[in-house]
Amino acid sequence: MNEETEKEVSKESDEKTGKETPTTKVPSLYHNYISLMGTVIAVTSLISIIFLFILEMTGSTGDQPYLGILIFIMLPGVMLFGLFVVLVGVLWERRRRRKLTPEQIAAYPILDLNGPRRRRMFMIFLTGSFIFLLVSAFGSYRAFEFTESVEFCGQLCHTVMKPEFTAYKAAPHSQIRCVECHVGSGSEAYVRAKMGGVRQLYRVITNTYDTPIKTPVHNMRAANETCGKCHWSEKFYGEQLKVFNHYGFDEKNSLNQTRLLVKVGGGNPKTGQASGIHWHMNLGNEITFISSDERRQNISWVRMKDQNGQVTDYTLKDANLSGEQIEKSEKRKMDCIDCHNRPTHIYLSPNKAVDQSLDANKIDISLPFVKMKAVEVLSPTYTTTDEALAAIAANFDGFYKTTYPEIYASKKKAIDDAVIELQRIYSTYFFPEMKTDWSSQINNIGHFNAQGCFRCHDGQHFSPEGKTIRNDCTICHTTLDQTFAGKNTPAVDGVFRHPVNLGDKNTFQCAVCHKGDRSFKHPLNLGDISRFECAECHKGDYTKVKF
Repeated sequence: MNEETEKEVSKESDEKTGKETPTTKVPSLYHNYISLMGTVIAVTSLISIIFLFILEMTGSTGDQPYLGILIFIMLPGVMLFGLFVVLVGVLWERRRRRKLTPEQIAAYPILDLNGPRRRRMFMIFLTGSFIFLLVSAFGSYRAFEFTESVEFCGQLCHTVMKPEFTAYKAAPHSQIRCVECHVGSGSEAYVRAKMGGVRQLYRVITNTYDTPIKTPVHNMRAANETCGKCHWSEKFYGEQLKVFNHYGFDEKNSLNQTRLLVKVGGGNPKTGQASGIHWHMNLGNEITFISSDERRQNISWVRMKDQNGQVTDYTLKDANLSGEQIEKSEKRKMDCIDCHNRPTHIYLSPNKAVDQSLDANKIDISLPFVKMKAVEVLSPTYTTTDEALAAIAANFDGFYKTTYPEIYASKKKAIDDAVIELQRIYSTYFFPEMKTDWSSQINNIGHFNAQGCFRCHDGQHFSPEGKTIRNDCTICHTTLDQTFAGKNTPAVDGVFRHPVNLGDKNTFQCAVCHKGDRSFKHPLNLGDISRFECAECHKGDYTKVKF
């Protein structure tokens, strides 16, 4: 029997018994150093994924934002790379053998299930593929879930997003996920958001990101797709009581309180009354405006279309806009975030932040001039957060140690607690590395530290018919009473009374003087007495200012 006949007989015997003759067995294409290296990479990655996933499920890792991207994105990517290396090794080995022993390599892989061994290998392959696809599907879902998480949005790009994430945690909407407003539902919104994320990642890597982050977000989804998911704009809320506590810069930190009825309003004109501040929210009407700046702070033109279809256009007095310019300008339909522009990422001014801490008894109000000194140490421009925290501690503590040594000795703990609270305020609302604070991220609610309502309600927007967008305080709120240094005074006709008699300058808008700290220009020309401390003139009776 010749050699070829022996091979044929051996082959027939193998097919009947399911065994292969050892003398004819060809080593697997997998047997090469490249595939072996790929296997090591893939198996090591898989073991790491399983180990870290168990740690995450048991909560042993704590709050680690980078763990999710490692488990569900980076390590799976490394594992797939390892499998790719295995495939490259197989193809490389196949090509090498075809050059050396072409008779051992078929043109295409042969799938023969007649032999039990091949059937077992095929079933193992199918089972492994099923498990791999199942794990891949689970991992892909977890990867998607992680990219939708607050940790992914706020903590991965630590330096850039630290201000937004920190302020978000201290804000009213801290239980709402970032994607609820910034991404939205559906595949189109997801892809658009992730493509935007790629651009942002590039800017982080190349260190070309904005400091501070520019606002408003011009590609933000419409309010009815975000705010409207939870808030019912057509609900009539009527008037809501609002109490404003402001503490003075005097030695006693005197409380100045204003109680207002804010005319929130709302309503649906089809079923009833539609009035109040929420009248602006397109409840049977439509408001469109043109802003001359990217931040939407300078409103040069407003169009109001009422429920009857009547249109009235108002133009800023000094805007000098022609009809052609108005036609070509980009127009925006007013919605919630034009007033509530910082519903979550809120940065408080030193003045307001200290007032809130005094209200919450986190700072001892019995410390003399504590409001003045607290605002003073929070207000300077610092280079870094560490520098600021050190300066706050040194300056605040040093003030009482030097000026009030007896109080410093008797109330050292209260002073130390105040330092801790001021450092917390700074760490929450001030981020010098990103040049971010209350002055860079303007809040349009109200009109105390920013133009806010007065962007339109300034009495300077006129229609061709002679109508004016009024700046009458009683349009939006009714003042019930005011307290100055312990003395309560009922309001007259619901009008707010300024604690200082501004004379003929009482048409000034609040933000002209109120800068969030003490570094503001006095509304009155004080001449050579402007160096005096406030308390030199403000004697507690704020209805009479003595010069």
